[in-house]
Amino acid sequence: MAIKLDDFTSDPRPRAAVIVAHPDDETLWCGGYILNHPEFLWRIVTLCRAFDADRAPKFRQVLDLFGAEGEMADLDDGPGQTPLPSEEVREAAARLLAPRSYDLVLTHGPLGEYTRHRRHAECCQAVVELWRSGGLDTRRLWMFAYEDGGRTYLPRVREDADFRAVLSDEVWLEKRQVITDVYGYRPDTWEARTTPREEGFWCCNSAQEAVKREALWDQQS
Repeated sequence: MAIKLDDFTSDPRPRAAVIVAHPDDETLWCGGYILNHPEFLWRIVTLCRAFDADRAPKFRQVLDLFGAEGEMADLDDGPGQTPLPSEEVREAAARLLAPRSYDLVLTHGPLGEYTRHRRHAECCQAVVELWRSGGLDTRRLWMFAYEDGGRTYLPRVREDADFRAVLSDEVWLEKRQVITDVYGYRPDTWEARTTPREEGFWCCNSAQEAVKREALWDQQS
């Protein structure tokens, strides 16, 4: 699927947002798309780790590299992954994204990108519900479309993704350097090995479509 600026807006600089659970998710799952679209006005936000002494300052460096503005919330992200109240997640997402309107919002898929991180799924659910209820003003919502075969291989683009693109050598290396040089993951870590060279998304043009696609993915959980 070829995407042109005219598909989003007649404005000279479309406004786009990325809302993810954690700092580094923005780079892993859509960093190439961000790098390939410097003409967009990017806002990148995370639901967790605002007071993480290691990752919060690194996230701010990444914002500078991407030429983006951004913000972080500090929802619980403990190792037990206790479910968060849906209202709490929606309120955090609404605060991070308001009061702007967007041409495009990128976020996690309903099942996340690998098996399995609860916060990724909760982020997606909150964003879809905000759009459905009128709490998010966007023309389009794209969900990351990856899977890992139940941990049998590293995450890769789903076969049913609406949009998929293989990154150029230059862009992929820049994306990977953000993971290794800025976030500081060693080359042998899961994050560095995962860093997808191909990126994929499910593309929703209406809140109703997003709700249907979320339900379809939930059936596979």
